[in-house]
Amino acid sequence: MTDEHNSMIDPNEDKLKDECGVFGVFGHEEAAQLTYLGLFSLQHRGEEAAGICSSDGETLYLHKNVGLVNDVFNPSRLAALKGSASIGHVRYSTSGSSTIKNAQPYMVDYSRGKISIAHNGNLVNARLLRDELEAYGSIFGSTSDSEIIIHLMAKPSYRTREEALEGAFQKIKGAFSIVILTEDSLIGARDSYGFRPLCIGKLNDSYFIASETCAFDLIGATYVRDVEPGEIVIIDKTGIKSLFPLKDNPTRKAHCIFEHVYFSRPDSKVFGKTVGIVRENLGRQLAKEHPVEADLVTPVPDSGNFAAVGYALESGIPFHNGFTRNHYIGRTFISPTATQREFKIKVKLNPVKEVVEGKRVIVIDDSIVRGNTARSRVRTLREAGAKEVHMRISCPPHVSPCYYGIDFPDPKELLASRHNMEEIKKFLDVDSIGYLSIEGMLEAAEGTDQDYCTACWSKTYPCPVIDEMDKFGMEKGRQF
Repeated sequence: MTDEHNSMIDPNEDKLKDECGVFGVFGHEEAAQLTYLGLFSLQHRGEEAAGICSSDGETLYLHKNVGLVNDVFNPSRLAALKGSASIGHVRYSTSGSSTIKNAQPYMVDYSRGKISIAHNGNLVNARLLRDELEAYGSIFGSTSDSEIIIHLMAKPSYRTREEALEGAFQKIKGAFSIVILTEDSLIGARDSYGFRPLCIGKLNDSYFIASETCAFDLIGATYVRDVEPGEIVIIDKTGIKSLFPLKDNPTRKAHCIFEHVYFSRPDSKVFGKTVGIVRENLGRQLAKEHPVEADLVTPVPDSGNFAAVGYALESGIPFHNGFTRNHYIGRTFISPTATQREFKIKVKLNPVKEVVEGKRVIVIDDSIVRGNTARSRVRTLREAGAKEVHMRISCPPHVSPCYYGIDFPDPKELLASRHNMEEIKKFLDVDSIGYLSIEGMLEAAEGTDQDYCTACWSKTYPCPVIDEMDKFGMEKGRQF
């Protein structure tokens, strides 16, 4: 790898891209404002676009745009989103480009009234369904797989909205946690594998649906329960009703364990477990599997923080913050010139020289994707005077793509897919390298391979993949 290549490293390129976050409110006079706060709590799940759709019982109101939640909305825009029910979405594009047409929620007006949808996940049969729908005259306004669900529900053969919901969810396959808004109801739905989290909250007489429980904490709502895998929840003035359209096709669970490793906020309860505690357990297990003599344990902030605490507690090696993070660097940061080789890395994470100088340092990170950013961080530690650098990763080596809602690079770009451990050690220029085993990761999460999806490490896909397409798969050959 040349220095010229390293000079153009994106400080985010060695992280897997966040997915999406969804939020819904029913029965609160400040629905849009609470949705805004809920999305703010879920901003870590998507930074490319944000949107809110509200209902006053008769019509729907929508505003969305590219950018962060705080950039897309202001008091006047929120005030225009009338009504006591709403849904919202923060997006990272795992299907379709990062353009306004692909921002969510989507809203359409069809024979049964207006409907809006926001989706976290990826449909593995999206291209097949879209080709079929277009053959029968459906016209799409986006290149995202999420819009397919609305078109399936709009089929004239369905007599009721419930029948349309059940019919649509019997057709789609893959990973989906969805919120839907109609004029008079809030709907939540989750695929039968339970890939992505989705939970229900309550505040007085108001109900909420969210990707993570941290969104409830901010608005003072109480977590009630998860939407069950394979469940459709309908919330309206009569209360809550559940449908199970796939009850005759029971399947194993396949929760995305990377929600615990990296995606979810540590203060959220996901799949019944507090994320921060699971990450600490991952670090403890990592210390058991890959011990090494050293002077200090330091995390790559922020997602490595809890695992580093666990490693330090289990090993007895002191925990120190060896890096300082600049929280004001976004994905739009301009690439530096070739003469500023390490500037872009240091502006996000800079070592604390007095902490690492002359020390044997164990660096804890949640994952390594391509490896370029990790390599540059090791270099900065050595330049700061670290005597030894030992890299420890709180999940197994990533070797295969995800088709269920994570934007992986091509397998050819995954460091562990192309190199063995000795080659990775040499490339990163570390004194030792250690990844957590799949078995150790599952043990730390108190589950088995029948509870969690491990496809990106094991190449075993719980849900058969029909369309092995990249995130731009539905754009090829189409003009928008």
